[in-house]
Amino acid sequence: MAALTVMAVTRRNGKTAMKKLNLFLLAGAVALIAACGPSAKEKAEKARQDSIRIADSIAKVKAYEDSIAAAQAAAEQARLDSIAQAEEAQKPKKK
Repeated sequence: MAALTVMAVTRRNGKTAMKKLNLFLLAGAVALIAACGPSAKEKAEKARQDSIRIADSIAKVKAYEDSIAAAQAAAEQARLDSIAQAEEAQKPKKK
């Protein structure tokens, strides 16, 4: 029915009506394209997900750094134990 009405208006008024119709359709298309963007709720959810992702990444880096520090501390303790054991072996034994 709407298409029939548009055709009738176009035939009656000629080129002027067609220009107005094209402008109206173009404005409608622009409005539809603008409406396709994410809503405020979707943007907020994306920001929340990004925050969670960043916090997880920071936690992983922190855990990795902690494990490296623990491994270095264990290696240093093993080195000190070896030195102490070697010094103990070099001491003369008492009878």
